[in-house]
Amino acid sequence: MAFGASSGPPASPRQLAYLTSLLADAGYETFREARHAFGLTQRQAGGRFTKFEASRLIDQLVNGVDVPDPEAIDADDEMQHGVGEDDPFEPARPSRRDVAAAARASRAEERMAAQREALVSAMPADLLVSELERRGWRCTPPPA
Repeated sequence: MAFGASSGPPASPRQLAYLTSLLADAGYETFREARHAFGLTQRQAGGRFTKFEASRLIDQLVNGVDVPDPEAIDADDEMQHGVGEDDPFEPARPSRRDVAAAARASRAEERMAAQREALVSAMPADLLVSELERRGWRCTPPPA
């Protein structure tokens, strides 16, 4: 295997598109911008991932592993300029990462609710009744 070559099948275009959208939600426009925050190699910063690497990074982004804020101020600058001092009277605003995570969770919840609704509405009524009765429920047909 050559230096910098991947060891496995390449990631699918769908995985790469999903990764790009997750990184955008986290505040990074390209893989290169997210390279140091996520510990990506030069090959990965160029957008070339194996299936395993892509799925691992997707898991990291979806499960909310701590990722440095892309717009964080350097600690030296903060000390020199006095930036970052908390004003006790001003409410703290949520970070971009928290807002993006909440938006992802909301979209996932909506998708799951739509899938559940589609599944239950497609199920035959007699099958649904028998399953509910098996679980201890009582079912009566609606008035005609």
